[in-house]
Amino acid sequence: MSQPPLIAVLDYGIGNLRSAEKALAHAGAEAVLTADRAVIDRAAAVVLPGVGAFGRCREALDDTGLDEVALEAVASGRPFLGICIGMQLLYDASEEAPGVAGLGVLGGTVRRLPDGVKHPQMQWNQLDVLTECPLFDGLGDRPWMYFVHSFAPEASSQVVATCDYGGPVTAAAQHELVMATQFHPEKSGAPGIRLLANFVRLAASVAA
Repeated sequence: MSQPPLIAVLDYGIGNLRSAEKALAHAGAEAVLTADRAVIDRAAAVVLPGVGAFGRCREALDDTGLDEVALEAVASGRPFLGICIGMQLLYDASEEAPGVAGLGVLGGTVRRLPDGVKHPQMQWNQLDVLTECPLFDGLGDRPWMYFVHSFAPEASSQVVATCDYGGPVTAAAQHELVMATQFHPEKSGAPGIRLLANFVRLAASVAA
């Protein structure tokens, strides 16, 4: 049996990062929660999770030096997955933290969810998968995923899935091998594990 790919989950001390590590291990990866640059450099793929507030997460990423490590991982061409606030950090900026720059990997701004709906969206919601993306292999066009958020990236050509919450809301995006989900696959039961298994398989194929 082939060796499972090493996937580094960036440990910058914010939120329950270990839940992402455990879910990736369950999905077939050799997952490790780490801030060790040497480990991250040799990983087949890198994951940036996040919960809480955009500004606080960006500050913690900077304090640990993992902002530069994340950008280097993206530049290396390895598969990279941002989850929830980890997704939002890949954009240029967020309305939640005016004046705080994102990593600028995915162009655009993270916007507050529409008026007239409860903030945060804290529920299961059904996706509309708009275009092919390796994350959604075998999941069909309308899988259910679990969301907890009050902000989401604005619409762009990089959006690969939306959900309906007072109108279309960005649920997932992709640019080359950088992928990101606004929902929490690690909290989304069997569909979320299938999505992570797709990411693990992609990491293995790129590393082979």
